[in-house]
Amino acid sequence: MKDNFDPGVTWADLDFVRAHWKGPIVIKGILDADDARRAAEAGVDGIIVSNHGGRQLDGVPSVARALPAIADAVGDRLTVLADGGVRSGLDVVRMLALGARGVLLGRAWAFALTADGERGVRHVLDLIEAEMRVAMALTGVTGVDRIGPETLAA
Repeated sequence: MKDNFDPGVTWADLDFVRAHWKGPIVIKGILDADDARRAAEAGVDGIIVSNHGGRQLDGVPSVARALPAIADAVGDRLTVLADGGVRSGLDVVRMLALGARGVLLGRAWAFALTADGERGVRHVLDLIEAEMRVAMALTGVTGVDRIGPETLAA
């Protein structure tokens, strides 16, 4: 693992990236509200709240635990995405209710692709959509844009 990470990377390196890349910049692996604020101050377009599946450092907080404080810390200054622990449409609704503007899927589509190719991916996405619709109906939410913290208490 030590060959995969450069311990010398700092927030100042974003200036170099920005000088050489004019497109959107999104940083993955944010688990701390202070880091989220620093990312916003650095002018990134988005962050991905992720613990990389817990594979990188044992004992890190779950995405669901870290997400509310991070979303509160940055407000609308950048796009907050969530990645990790999402296995169903209900999990997608939970992440949106905790403050994510979008939710990334990893294993769900990868397993589906392996099992049945494009048809498998379509099937798993249809399942997630159906599960989201059920969760929203049961919590009285009529649109994805209306999912918020109160949805979890329903």
